[in-house]
Amino acid sequence: MTCIRVLAACLLCAASLAAAAQDQGKKLYCWDENGRKVCGDALPAEAADNARVEFSAKSGRQTGAVARALTPEEQAAADAEAAQAQADAEAAAARRRRDLAMVESYASEDDLRRAYGERIALLDDALKASRLGEENLRRSLTSLLGQASDLELSGKPVPDTLLATIRTQHAELRKQLRILAQQKLDRVGLDDELAEAVERYRALRKPDAAAP
Repeated sequence: MTCIRVLAACLLCAASLAAAAQDQGKKLYCWDENGRKVCGDALPAEAADNARVEFSAKSGRQTGAVARALTPEEQAAADAEAAQAQADAEAAAARRRRDLAMVESYASEDDLRRAYGERIALLDDALKASRLGEENLRRSLTSLLGQASDLELSGKPVPDTLLATIRTQHAELRKQLRILAQQKLDRVGLDDELAEAVERYRALRKPDAAAP
């Protein structure tokens, strides 16, 4: 009989502890609903996406806060911002690796300038070849147009083969002009790249420069 009483007392104590623990973990919620503040001990399903503040039912202290769910447009914007931040971080890391490789590859600033000088010389040669090609194409097209003009002035028909050649030469000239324009941009960009590389090299070679 005594054992039964002890067992019953233990079960009652365990139930009391479980109830206390449940009360300890119970929460109260306050959320905005149609412009007014609503609070309760249960969060309805229709308020699951609303911004809310959570409180301990036992102490009344705030235990957390949940922001409202983002709209599809806001979520897309947030994802795009996160992707851009990741890309920026990767670009910065790649630049640090390039800077470190630059310092390790060139023993002096003169070595760095010589390396860029070789690239500049190659691009200058390509520019000269492109200018020469443009001049040749322009002269050829001018000659072909002259032939067509002479035939028209003399009342003779312009052969289809001549017209086709003129169109082809004109297209080639336009293509060559695009190539030449891009090469000029690349040449200016290479000068800017050299100036920036020298500046970074000097900064990284300082005794007190931070390691990349």
